[in-house]
Amino acid sequence: MYNLSILLEDSSRQFPDRDALVLGDTRLTYAQVNAAANQVANLLVSKGIERGDKVALSCPNLPFFPIIYYGILKAGAVVVPLNVLNKGREVTYYLDDSEARAYLCFEGTADLAMGKEGHDGFSNAKACENFWMVMADPSAPSSIEGAETLASALRAQPTTFEAVLGPETDTAVILYTSGTTGQPKGAELTHANLVLNALTCNRLFGSAPGTDVHLVTLPLFHSFGSTVQMNAGFSMGATLVLVPRFDAQQVVALMEKEEITFFAGVPTMYWGLLHALTPEVDVKRIAGNLRRAVAGGSSLPVEIIKQVKEKFGVEILEGYGLSETSPVATFSDPDRDARPGSIGVPIWGVEAKLIDDDWNTIDGADEIGEIAMRGHNIMKGYLNRPEATAEVMRDGWFRSGDLARRDADGYYYIVDRSKDMIIRGGFNVYPREVEEVLMTHPDVSLAAVIGVPHDSHGEEIKAVVIRNEGATITEAELVAWGKDQMASYKYPRVVSFVDNLPMTATGKILKRELS
Repeated sequence: MYNLSILLEDSSRQFPDRDALVLGDTRLTYAQVNAAANQVANLLVSKGIERGDKVALSCPNLPFFPIIYYGILKAGAVVVPLNVLNKGREVTYYLDDSEARAYLCFEGTADLAMGKEGHDGFSNAKACENFWMVMADPSAPSSIEGAETLASALRAQPTTFEAVLGPETDTAVILYTSGTTGQPKGAELTHANLVLNALTCNRLFGSAPGTDVHLVTLPLFHSFGSTVQMNAGFSMGATLVLVPRFDAQQVVALMEKEEITFFAGVPTMYWGLLHALTPEVDVKRIAGNLRRAVAGGSSLPVEIIKQVKEKFGVEILEGYGLSETSPVATFSDPDRDARPGSIGVPIWGVEAKLIDDDWNTIDGADEIGEIAMRGHNIMKGYLNRPEATAEVMRDGWFRSGDLARRDADGYYYIVDRSKDMIIRGGFNVYPREVEEVLMTHPDVSLAAVIGVPHDSHGEEIKAVVIRNEGATITEAELVAWGKDQMASYKYPRVVSFVDNLPMTATGKILKRELS
């Protein structure tokens, strides 16, 4: 019998006066965060929320997020974190699908509209029968009709609360998949899933109690940020420096000011950091404090790994996982040889293998198959979707939909999403491989490779490229260069140059929006 909120409660007892959250000039200690989370729990219970009820949360990286997240857990309820960029129609879907009984959302600011503009239309959701409220300036009236302001609701609530305990198999959090294949599904993660994943992260990264300072640029509503930084960090009494929206120059300034020891990001964030290193930046100071850099979300181009090592003196540890795996499943081992481009080996307590379409195991070194996993990190299943669960789970194994290979030493390498694979003239082409080659060209800053329809080949290979500043390379020149670097069926015949690439809130390139 336990509760994921113990990660906060333990640290509040051990490090009551240590900064838990930092946002600009705001600094909250562990004692303050725990007290505020207790107020949230008391409020939820006073509104009729019971153990097992779902409570939805929309909030960027502000102190509100962890306070409410752990407050929901303390009350015995289930957290349903929602992407802050969702519109009203999407929010309505998530509220109804999760059967949420309450919804707490951040109203937004001029540069992060989430209130009336961002969530218009969700008030007709069938769910949220108890209440919904906004996080906003208590002195200003809410722009969302019918909502109660959280600050005013919390004032009368006690700062003490005895967390509601339950079996470790109880659902703690429901994370919605991206919905790239059909309607988004809610992955049910248990208290055991998330506690063990957080503690395993600390074991892997060599974290010591009360020492780390995390720079949190990853959205906390996403599994990478919530587990690897919030849950893992809170369990060790780390300080979390919050960044509501990634801005490379702001992030570099914070790395200097706050003496950041731990940075986690997706590839586009590392790319942004490298391009923000002006002569005025004290790179030596940043490198002197930074002890660990980790990456996930999608594979890092090897060129970026090399540049980060040169600038900051740290080897980026690459990991891999999904919402359904809590999320960490494999990671580069800091005590073993660094292998750029590899997602490492299965973490403690997790097994991995490669399979074919019929779940048959693929054993050969460097053969390509779909990566499957089992262990303490695997979800209970998709909420109210037994058929969808059965499609991806068998005998404790979860199939990811990602294609990978494993070398002779057991290191895994993601080749691509199975759905992203391009079939050109009968040959399988993995966009990831082509992107890696393009990134080695001195004029290419970032590249995304997609398949486009072709009359005779079925699909043709297209590269969408951001050039380095001042570069003048043409489409014909890059195509000719690619022809010299890659097999005839692999190199892109079509190239378009853009100033930026469409990305998700978590920094992944949205290839489905490219054409």
